[in-house]
Amino acid sequence: VRFYEAHQGREGVAVLGFELGNEQKGVDFGSEITRVFDQYKKLHPKLLVNDKILQYSDVRTKQKQRSGENGVTITQHLGTMKVFEVYAYYRDDEEGEVDKGTIIRFVERQGTYASQEGFGNPQGVLPGLVTVEHSFDGTSIPAYSDHWVSNVHNRTSFLKTLNDVLGFTPKVDFNAGVVAAGRAKIESTVTGNDAPLFSEVVDNGIRLPSSMDSSFLRNQTQVYLPINNALSEVGHVHGFLKEIGQGVQHLANRVENLVAFIERANNYRKITGRGFSFLKIPRSYYGHLDINRDLVSSLSPGMCESKDKAETERTAAKIFNSLVQNNLVTVTGIVDLDASSESISKCVSEFVADSVLVDKTTEAVLRARYFNMYSLLRENLDERSYIQIVRNQVLVDIQGHDILYQIFTSNILQAAPGEEAPFLEFIQRVCSQQTDSDGKRVPIKPGCGGFGIRNFLTLFLSIEVSKAMNELEDALSKANAAQADYAKAKVDLFTRQLNESNPVLTDISDAMTKEAEVLEEIEKLKVSSTNSQKIQSLELVAKEMNNKKLQGNMRLQQISSQFSAKFMSLEEDYRTLIR
Repeated sequence: VRFYEAHQGREGVAVLGFELGNEQKGVDFGSEITRVFDQYKKLHPKLLVNDKILQYSDVRTKQKQRSGENGVTITQHLGTMKVFEVYAYYRDDEEGEVDKGTIIRFVERQGTYASQEGFGNPQGVLPGLVTVEHSFDGTSIPAYSDHWVSNVHNRTSFLKTLNDVLGFTPKVDFNAGVVAAGRAKIESTVTGNDAPLFSEVVDNGIRLPSSMDSSFLRNQTQVYLPINNALSEVGHVHGFLKEIGQGVQHLANRVENLVAFIERANNYRKITGRGFSFLKIPRSYYGHLDINRDLVSSLSPGMCESKDKAETERTAAKIFNSLVQNNLVTVTGIVDLDASSESISKCVSEFVADSVLVDKTTEAVLRARYFNMYSLLRENLDERSYIQIVRNQVLVDIQGHDILYQIFTSNILQAAPGEEAPFLEFIQRVCSQQTDSDGKRVPIKPGCGGFGIRNFLTLFLSIEVSKAMNELEDALSKANAAQADYAKAKVDLFTRQLNESNPVLTDISDAMTKEAEVLEEIEKLKVSSTNSQKIQSLELVAKEMNNKKLQGNMRLQQISSQFSAKFMSLEEDYRTLIR
């Protein structure tokens, strides 16, 4: 009742949980939950649901027989759980009212209530619940909780609360309209903890697991919490807050093999007509055929030995037009995923006699299907894997040597078509398998691959692209030419904005990764070295990387402003047309 009253009768995520304490690290049971509770009571007392920590005990009795005597009743204390709950958000800031729509539950447990080996949510997660044995027989696969994302009215207020009580600090911050899709603008910050490197004790030794190990898939020590607020009165985040109120925008879950998971979900939906669908990602996100980058460069220097550059460019243009005429490439450079090397080679050989250049150019055209992904991952994947990523519209990010695969579903809890609603994200983290100078595996980060900084804007734009594509399908079904043209124009503008923004996001991500590596090295040197000159040199590099991040944010703002103006013009033209 509380949740529905706060969210205008709409469905969503009512309770989120954090588990506290770790006896293996020498932390006394109950001390962590007491510390967090005290911080709430001191700094944010209005958010407390109850004024005390609740305690549950697993107490059992049994009869012990003694020779020649009556039985003795023995009481056993097998497990203890401590729980308290808080309201997640203020309506605006801590000076105002509390938003009672979403609850965060803090839990600390030991003994029979403690985490046990098993799948997903450990046994004894709450008193009164009964463990149900899991099985995966091909009709279902395991997914593990990774993170959750909030849409809120006041982002800085929620960030402050999390810092006050949990010590969470921002990892990346997009403010002042850096994240935008047309006229829709938001601010977004990822906050979280700093988890230690991940290793596992096995037979009194240390084993460094790979990202495929179930122990890693279940590990939740690294917390990332992205938080959004709206800056405009259009777009997904504004609509979500207006229709539903503050709350969880989406839940992210880890799977072992994301491509296999998506293919299974898509096949299930096609066969049964049921199941969720995924957001539509413009093909240009993955790559497109560029005449100069792909064709001219492939024909050079071979052709330039006998012909000038202008002739090479004319030949490249002829090849491009031939590919378009044969429906192998669109006029915007999108290469058919199923195009064969034979069909492309045939078009190229019409204008190029040298078989070596024909093969080189054919290879460049085929690689253009996933050129952007190849620029990130190079030879780490084969052609088949790249095509699977594109065909299944998987988003890819890379931080250092770690890879993050992501995909987002369409809204899943809609009361009616067109309404805003929560959705799901599924991810696969592929951690670096690097070794040190001694050939030993380097410890991996629990949240390896980060939080998809390259895809922040892609998600936001994809939500708007999917809406525009649905508008287009609706207009075509009703034979409404004006609305169809308007929807097409919106899809085109969103796609162009994504194409211009992606290289900037890549620069920001690279700068962030380099800055983090340098800062980590500085901290190590401060402990183990007196080489102040080396430290000063690294500090200059860190400062340079920070400046690159700031410059990238400014470039994104400029792109956002340009496309906001273009959308305003498009909307005005459409309103004039239909008057």
